[in-house]
Amino acid sequence: MSDAWQAVADLLAAGGCELVAGVPADEPGLLDAADDHPGLTALVVRDQRVGACLVAGHALLSGRPAVLALTTGPAFTNALAGLAEAASLCVPIVVVTTRVPDAERGRGAFQEVDQRALAATFAKWHATVERPEGVRWALRRAVAQAVNGRPGVTVVELAPECLADRAGVGAERGERPLVRSRAVPAADELARAAALLAQARRPVVVLGGGARAAGAQAAAARLADAFPAAYATTASGRGTFDEAHPLACGNVGLYATPPLDVLLDDADVVLVLGSQLEETMRMRWPRLAAAALVHVDCEPLVFGQAIEPAVALVGDAAATCDALARLLAPLPRAADVEEWCARIAQARHAAAAEHAQPAFSERAACATLRALADAFPDAVFVQENGLQDLWGYHHPVLRAGAGHAFVAPGEQTMMGFGIGAAIGAAVAAPARTVVATCGDGALGMSLAALPTAAACSGRLLLVMWDNGGLGWPRLGRAGAERPRLTDFATPPPAATAVQALGGATFAVASERELTAAVAGAQAALADGRLALLTVAAHADALPPAARDLTHPAAAAA
Repeated sequence: MSDAWQAVADLLAAGGCELVAGVPADEPGLLDAADDHPGLTALVVRDQRVGACLVAGHALLSGRPAVLALTTGPAFTNALAGLAEAASLCVPIVVVTTRVPDAERGRGAFQEVDQRALAATFAKWHATVERPEGVRWALRRAVAQAVNGRPGVTVVELAPECLADRAGVGAERGERPLVRSRAVPAADELARAAALLAQARRPVVVLGGGARAAGAQAAAARLADAFPAAYATTASGRGTFDEAHPLACGNVGLYATPPLDVLLDDADVVLVLGSQLEETMRMRWPRLAAAALVHVDCEPLVFGQAIEPAVALVGDAAATCDALARLLAPLPRAADVEEWCARIAQARHAAAAEHAQPAFSERAACATLRALADAFPDAVFVQENGLQDLWGYHHPVLRAGAGHAFVAPGEQTMMGFGIGAAIGAAVAAPARTVVATCGDGALGMSLAALPTAAACSGRLLLVMWDNGGLGWPRLGRAGAERPRLTDFATPPPAATAVQALGGATFAVASERELTAAVAGAQAALADGRLALLTVAAHADALPPAARDLTHPAAAAA
């Protein structure tokens, strides 16, 4: 291992990174240097695709930038799906990769690919470094770009010529950590937004992934004290607002739960903090565009991308939320806001009654999620976006308490995201139980992640919804002549693999088996073992999101 790679590790650690993941390269490189570094954790994966999802999960839960170590060629291209997902989630990731020697560029060099062109599809920033003296600037800049503004994926491509000598890299002692810069909107803009919000008769507040990244939990609670409204989150913003709060209405858009979805659709003013208003956020919310929108984001280019705001506020979601809470506290409110709060309470009660005691025989996924939330009050729930996985997005099906946290895919919703992301979350929070739910199709795509899952030091519980095939494609082919295309002739050997890795497995097909399996999983996790619950899922138990998308006429009625 060259001293230059040690300097690269020094620079990344000094910038605030703490995890480096990747597949070991043919020659010692960044992963080896990170393994030797006291301030970094090196994590070996068997697949670069898994590595990309892993660093995304770690960054989402820790709030710190994570590093993916790659090399040119197939290693880089294999990570693209996970990096595109990470980019859609706006998580801070620094990709450090190599390129072919300068003398062989364009001459049919072994494993040469145009990494800059590929990175343009997902990266917020890219740098190619050809001289040693450029390494320090590029790495510091990559970390700063990853964490500031709208967080994202940055790529630093290092030529072999710049890694020959540590002295030339220019790493300095006492490098200062790179922290996220925060800004608040101008006073007159804040006042205009507060005046509009104070006049709202049916206000809704939506907290997105940007609010979560900014650490807006405390600010959101203060805003709720000053400004009674229906409070909801996007899928990536979940966990920013306590769902036990009397004003909490779960998720919005595709993941809204009846009758809370009808309540949200009646909003006259909507305050959105830290969301790009992606398509899934707007789904099943037909009158969102008719409401007056107050849009807060640190990236001004998102304003008007989906819906034109009445007031656009450029600023950090947490700091702006705090500022609005202070302005709104003394302002008089519309006379019928109390009626709106009563409607919120009624909708919450109706939703809770609908999902109070889900029967395993009718909704296996719902009963399992309820049991897991009760058994693990501090769990981190990591999700895929398969058919049965959708139940976990619906509050109060998954009755999340103040101690729960969530990691979910972004707009790409790639199959195979969940297990890799769950490993990253488990490394970020080794004292907490991490529950990763996914379909049998997604787990089949993630078998390469299981050795890393078994070796990591966290408490990791996998839950596989077993419906014997691909749920969404099967649903789309309902009544077709060839449904067998979506059925698995050979089920994924998930239980066999987990057992071979020393883990504990449990098959669940009844309420009694569920109770025993949860207790068994608790014991296995206490012993430091990986655990897998294989739950027989009922294909006809469709979550509201899937039911409305596949039967729009019934939903409209």
